Amino acid sequence: MVPTREWRELYAALDCAAVAAIHPFYTASVREFQAAGRTVVPSAPVGHDGTRDWLQAIGTAAGVAQERIDAAANRFLPMIRAALEKNPVRARITLSGYEGSELLVARLLVESGADVRYVGTACPRTEWSEPDRQWLEAKGIRVTYRASLEQDLAALAEFEPDVAIGTTPVVQAAKERRIPALYFTNLISARPLMGVAGAGSLATVVNAAAANKGRFDAMKEFFAGVGEGHAAGVWEELPRERPEFKENYKRHVIKLAKAKKSEGMP
Repeated sequence: MVPTREWRELYAALDCAAVAAIHPFYTASVREFQAAGRTVVPSAPVGHDGTRDWLQAIGTAAGVAQERIDAAANRFLPMIRAALEKNPVRARITLSGYEGSELLVARLLVESGADVRYVGTACPRTEWSEPDRQWLEAKGIRVTYRASLEQDLAALAEFEPDVAIGTTPVVQAAKERRIPALYFTNLISARPLMGVAGAGSLATVVNAAAANKGRFDAMKEFFAGVGEGHAAGVWEELPRERPEFKENYKRHVIKLAKAKKSEGMP
């Protein structure tokens, strides 16, 4: 995430330039700052609680006087709280992605009122996302690092969200289940998340998606059976299912597997 104007204002309010706040995905950047003797502070100023904790952590690490930290918090936190209350999210959500900001987005959704059940990220668990993991899990939300597509899809089936936020195959699977879905990279992570601007940035798109459930039901009913299973694709005449071909191919795969095993191949 590129620092926004709101992020710079938060930082400037503490009048400290010696501390680097780096997104947890950029581990190489973290190593460089640490090698240079700079302090790296985890998480980000996202939502009310995240901004409060981040300001305190930045100020403490930089040796800023507590009254100045409190002044910055008193300036920004009421505005963030007001923005969250003005832009509520009323939906059950599963969320997954590979950008590295999934936990931050989940925090913002929860503070907006969303019922987030699952957060999956392709990134590993590191100390830089620990505050976010602890905050989410304290609210009973399942957080999965190095999440596989199978785990993301299992969460989709288990929680049956009103809106699924995820990668392309997750979005596709959700829509096949008549669940409105949003692509994380293009529609969510590209939005401002930090500070006051971030507090109200997700409600419109998420609520609009949730409101489209009726359209998915209508389309599923109208197109029922079209393009599914053996009929997937474009055909000039109605295709026939050929189970004998499937069985023949299955035997062929088993035969190849046995041959590889006998030859000592992995």
